Amino acid sequence: MTETTADNKQLGPIRQWIKNHPTIWEFILFNVLSNVSTISRFVVTWIGTAIFVTGMGLTTPFYFLIFNYPESGNGLGGFLTFLFAEVIAQVVNFFVQMKWVFKSDSSFKDAAWKYAILAVVIVVVNLVLPGYVTSLCQGWGMGAGIAGTIASVVNTLLAVIVSYPLLKFWIMPKNKDAKAADAK
Repeated sequence: MTETTADNKQLGPIRQWIKNHPTIWEFILFNVLSNVSTISRFVVTWIGTAIFVTGMGLTTPFYFLIFNYPESGNGLGGFLTFLFAEVIAQVVNFFVQMKWVFKSDSSFKDAAWKYAILAVVIVVVNLVLPGYVTSLCQGWGMGAGIAGTIASVVNTLLAVIVSYPLLKFWIMPKNKDAKAADAK
């Protein structure tokens, strides 16, 4: 029996599959561990809605440049809620993706400015979109909490589609030595 065959027999079936399909595993890990950021976003969305919309009643329509948060979109309270939720989610996501998913050896300085650009784009889109989605959902008779959650789900799906390739190939790439080690 060759050394490689012996090594492969020592691996369990899941670890063997991961070794044989590293890119698919990385994408699965990216999506699963993105839930750490998603959970952060949801928790801050629920807390923000409770504080800014329900508690403080900040439902005055908020319009600024591209941001459209009518009263039916929870107004200023909705904007503040999504702003805080996105900032917290992006900070959490940066560290989770860099250290646990991509295991990037890029320097913090090199990755951080690139991620900041991506995060600003994501945050702007995620701040613009919820006002429309929340308003639409509430127009269909949904309550503020459910409408906010649906808006967060839409934002999350859009972020995954854009983020994965940019993180993998531009922001947090592995150097050639790390790629060679992974291939072994």
